[in-house]
Amino acid sequence: MKVKVENKKGLNKDLKVFIDKKIIESYMNEKYEEVQKQVVLKGFRPGKAPKEVLKRQFGKSIYGEVLDKVLKETSTKAIQENKIKPVGQPKIDLKSHGEGKDLEYVISVTELPKIELKPIENIKIEEYTVKIDSKETDKRIKEIAKNQKNFVLKKEEEVSVIEDLVAFDYKATIDGKNFTGGEGKNTQIVLGKDLFIKGFDKELIGVKKNDVKTFEVFLPENYPQKEFAKKKAKFECKILEIKKSTETKIDNDFAKNLGAKDLTDLKTLISKQINDEYKNSLDMLTKNQILKQIEKINIEEIPENLIEQEFSILTQGMKEDEINNNKKNLEKKSKDRIKVGLILNAVGEQNKIHVHENEIQAEIQKQLKMMPGQEKIVMDYYQKNPSATEGLRGTIYEDKIINLIKSKSKVNKKEITKDEAEKILKSAHDTLNDHTHNDSLEVSKDEKKASTKKSADSKKAKTSSKKPVKAKKVSKK
Repeated sequence: MKVKVENKKGLNKDLKVFIDKKIIESYMNEKYEEVQKQVVLKGFRPGKAPKEVLKRQFGKSIYGEVLDKVLKETSTKAIQENKIKPVGQPKIDLKSHGEGKDLEYVISVTELPKIELKPIENIKIEEYTVKIDSKETDKRIKEIAKNQKNFVLKKEEEVSVIEDLVAFDYKATIDGKNFTGGEGKNTQIVLGKDLFIKGFDKELIGVKKNDVKTFEVFLPENYPQKEFAKKKAKFECKILEIKKSTETKIDNDFAKNLGAKDLTDLKTLISKQINDEYKNSLDMLTKNQILKQIEKINIEEIPENLIEQEFSILTQGMKEDEINNNKKNLEKKSKDRIKVGLILNAVGEQNKIHVHENEIQAEIQKQLKMMPGQEKIVMDYYQKNPSATEGLRGTIYEDKIINLIKSKSKVNKKEITKDEAEKILKSAHDTLNDHTHNDSLEVSKDEKKASTKKSADSKKAKTSSKKPVKAKKVSKK
């Protein structure tokens, strides 16, 4: 194999590859021997069909397989020997080929730019710790208690009111006839929420235990049996019991029901939970400080094919006139995202950062715990979508790079109150909105990502912005 590098235009290179016909012939003979052992042709013993016969019947397909194999092996070798790290899929242009002929082709490839990294130790960041006041913790615990109502039985002579829990059996008919779903035992609803059937709750206000209440309501539009949707149904309800809500007592038993050892332990967990909610958002500000500083690193040339790909991702779902009106800003945003991604990738390579399979599995397990009852759906999603797993790999890869930069940066640590944290976050949010307004673009979560395009191994690192979500459950970590 002979390789000559031609047409060096910045990051674009053409590699002219020449393969002697004798090498192609050796591949062909090897393939014919393989086929000869496998096929059975009429008039010949198994494995004894002459090469000429095989050539007449299978020659074209065999040459096609051999050509694919040779192109794959030699193009990979040519790129590796010339120490080129390609961006995207190289293009192959066949110049001369055919059985009994030399093979000549040209590989057009765009390579990753060389990046002169500044010492990441010079990066300056602010890292925040939020001090949570005990009053904030108590307030959160009271909110949890309020949402966890306890119900106690009312006396038989007491009537139901809004927020009472009513248990009842029912039978329903449409035009005097039974229908699917028209019967229920020990059905329980909290009056005032109107979650059963619209208008149903108000009919059960003022009932007592053992009452039988008959009334008519319209079945909902989304009723499972479509033939009964929006039909008027007559319900006969036998009231089994009525319970009133009582204020949940905040004590050790309450704490244990939430997974804590006791009330003191619960307060510790809730305090940490509130802190984590702010920490996640404040960490994003720290991350953005890092990204803004590494964005200043100069890259002489950015691969056009990556910018085009990013532009395509950025404009997905946008109308043509919207794209045209904002083209300049969109192109700049695409370029900046790729630039940041390339720099992060260079930091990762320089520091030999890798993502291991056990790290991906650990992240998937974390997601499974966050979605109880939907574990199978989440697992199936990753098993059936390799790109989703690669996306997860990219996120982990980026997080490891950012954490490395953090560990080597000049950190100014600040302990702040919850109010101060909210002011900082509001200021950052307002700044982002002002920037968005000036660009005349609506910045979405996806637009806050800068993607790293890896070379042949397709590794990706993405910078993303996340918003804190208040946790509904208390758990120990």
